[in-house]
Amino acid sequence: MTIQRGYTILIKKKQFNAVVVVEGKDDTIRLQQFFPGIETIETNGSAVSAQVLAQIKQLSQSREIIVFTDPDFNGERIRRIVTEAVPTAKQAFITRKEGEPDKAGSLGVEHASKEALERALSDLHEEKASSSDLTEADFRDLGLAGGAEARKLREAVGIKLGVGYGNAKTFYKRLQTFGISKEQLLAAIKVVKNAE
Repeated sequence: MTIQRGYTILIKKKQFNAVVVVEGKDDTIRLQQFFPGIETIETNGSAVSAQVLAQIKQLSQSREIIVFTDPDFNGERIRRIVTEAVPTAKQAFITRKEGEPDKAGSLGVEHASKEALERALSDLHEEKASSSDLTEADFRDLGLAGGAEARKLREAVGIKLGVGYGNAKTFYKRLQTFGISKEQLLAAIKVVKNAE
């Protein structure tokens, strides 16, 4: 378990007094490269230890928690574990494309550009008690499930909404969890399709 100490940081004129949960040291180094003083806690892999989880819970009593994990299976697993422990945690996402390494290596936050990191940390999401009016039938009818075109559309809409990427089931659940309405989803799809 590693905690990198820091203070309040400014990202696009938004003040953060938060602890950012990342997977490892390379993520911390990348964030600190662009945002000196940012405070992180590292899970050191997808098997989040009870000690790290307890520390995150304790920190959440006085600080905002931002979960910022890699856009892959292990990153989603960590995100789920931390969010179950701290339901008030904010969520930051980069896309798979933004997390691709220039050369060899695994997908991750440590490869994202300053602009991608700024965008992700400026567009935080949190679980909402109120449910979305979006139904599974709407989701399918809008072309977000079934086939390669649906995958491309989910990825583009995920970027537009700042909610990351997922397979159809994960993406639908994420839209529900963050309270994204049918109207918001329609607007995002319209923007994406007009940009094509």
